[in-house]
Amino acid sequence: MFPIRDHNPSERTPYVTHALIVLNLAMFLLTVPWAGGQMGLWYRLALYPVAITHGEWLWGLGTHMFLHAGIMHIAGNMLFLWVFGDNLEDQMGHFGFLVFYLACGLAAATGQILADPMGQIPMVGASGAIAGVMGGYLLMFPRARVDVIAIIIIIIRRFTIPAWVLLLVWFGIQLLSSAIMVDDGVAYVAHAAGFAAGVVLTLPLFLRRGGSAFWLRSQGRPPHAPVDLAPSRIPRVRR
Repeated sequence: MFPIRDHNPSERTPYVTHALIVLNLAMFLLTVPWAGGQMGLWYRLALYPVAITHGEWLWGLGTHMFLHAGIMHIAGNMLFLWVFGDNLEDQMGHFGFLVFYLACGLAAATGQILADPMGQIPMVGASGAIAGVMGGYLLMFPRARVDVIAIIIIIIRRFTIPAWVLLLVWFGIQLLSSAIMVDDGVAYVAHAAGFAAGVVLTLPLFLRRGGSAFWLRSQGRPPHAPVDLAPSRIPRVRR
């Protein structure tokens, strides 16, 4: 399942979310050979757990968040950031959201390093930071309506579900994959650590908004009216 939009776009322009997407795309083009980029730069800026453990190439803790390993990798990450980032930035403010995003990325990297301190495989991607955004979104807006598409072999269908369903299923997959040590090149531990960090770091904001009273006022959705969305060409799932 892939989210394609939520029903409550932010009231203010999410400048930081847009800037992060642009920066990630720019770094992708700068480091992929088919676009004339430099793979040497990609390898230099990636995160290597074994190097961090020995106090070397520490910049990778930050730079890895802006590198990606392929078109599908960056497309999936930017899609999730586009869907879930704007409402959280609306609540945290631009600077607060940027700090939150980077902190979640660092937490995700730390989790992966602790899980495999001698790992030599380069770790790249914004997934850990975006997982934190998803964790924060779950805490603030669990009942937000999200349109997702499901791809089953060659059949594509669209349907609307509460955000908590999508986000908890995603988090459960990361935890399960981490527990059974799935070896497919995906940093599941980093995803789980970033998601947990997102929940924890959003908790002070949630409590300032009134905690459960905030949910009651907003019905667990972004606190402004939904907009009329343009119809999608993807057919809906019928009950």
